[in-house]
Amino acid sequence: MRRVAADLAARCEGQVNRLARELTQRRLAALPDYADLPADMRDVEIAATARYAIRQFLRMAEGAPVDEDDLRLFRERAAQRAEEGLPLANLLASYYIGAEVIWDALVAEARPDELGALPMLARLQLRGTNRVVVAVTEAYQAERAAILDERREAVREVARALLAGEPARATADRFGIPLADAYLVLHLRFAGAAASPGIAERRVLRRVRAGLEGFGEGAPLMLQDERGVHVLLPVHAAERLPELGRLLAGAGAAAGPVVAGAARSAGTADVPEASERAARIAGIAQSAGRPAGVYELDDVLLDYHLAGAGDSGPAVAAALDPLDGRPELLDTLRAFLDADMDRRRAAAALAVHPNTVDNRLARIGRLTGADPRTTRGVLLCAAALTLRGRDGRA
Repeated sequence: MRRVAADLAARCEGQVNRLARELTQRRLAALPDYADLPADMRDVEIAATARYAIRQFLRMAEGAPVDEDDLRLFRERAAQRAEEGLPLANLLASYYIGAEVIWDALVAEARPDELGALPMLARLQLRGTNRVVVAVTEAYQAERAAILDERREAVREVARALLAGEPARATADRFGIPLADAYLVLHLRFAGAAASPGIAERRVLRRVRAGLEGFGEGAPLMLQDERGVHVLLPVHAAERLPELGRLLAGAGAAAGPVVAGAARSAGTADVPEASERAARIAGIAQSAGRPAGVYELDDVLLDYHLAGAGDSGPAVAAALDPLDGRPELLDTLRAFLDADMDRRRAAAALAVHPNTVDNRLARIGRLTGADPRTTRGVLLCAAALTLRGRDGRA
């Protein structure tokens, strides 16, 4: 029976070119994307691999020895397809279609007295196909893993360069990593963690990375270094800060609250400054026991300024900008502070009713977000008035 199977396979060897063409036709019918492949890949490389695979099986069926060298071409082609981005499912489908073509040829060629050899050939084909598919899958996945590792390192290098104020364009262009004109820079902090996340935090980071993919083009620029975890998103992601906050709150359930400081850069040159600002904001928010979420400068403005940050003065002074053109509100605020927050003394100084002072203070709170009737609000308003006076503004 082994000799009969070998004779049957030998008669099919003369049909290799025809079988390869039939394989191409079946691929086109079963895999619509196949026709879109470059002509040299489809008509030269893949066609040559198909002829090699068909001929190799037939010779194996004839009794030729099989070793690892026979799989070398399949491994090489699988690595090429992985590098070119061909889906693994399409690649494996091609080999199974090839197995069908060979089987149909063997059945068609078999004479009545040779039908008993078909089960043996079927078993050989199953073993051979499995051997090739395993080799192809391993080579494809190894190449994809190498590509992903290289790209991840490129993403880290681009993020590192931007955060350091160094050129990032060459690396970004080489790996097809889009660069934004300006960035929303995030600094992540974990409950009870300083700069280096542990196992639970790394699990959170994987979830955060996956969730952030929808906030820009492709994977977010992320870097974990001795200073902490940095994320760079296109600046338009700032329009979705509440959504970012919910993402961090959900992702950090296992590792405790994840607090992020956020700062917007005006371009790429000031990303390092934005990163420093985001790190300070995150530290202040965490030390104040704020819940998980994303915090910008306005959310921690007084604490940030009192912590000695030299870049917050203009923002503190601007807290009262909504009162420009409303001198009665600014006068009421000054009178209230001069009267040590005594509404009646302030009303007497302004020659108005105490209820008028109450109404104006409430309006100041609504316009500025800093209610001068609260401890935090009065501190911020007092600091803003002082800085406006220093700048020569009424």
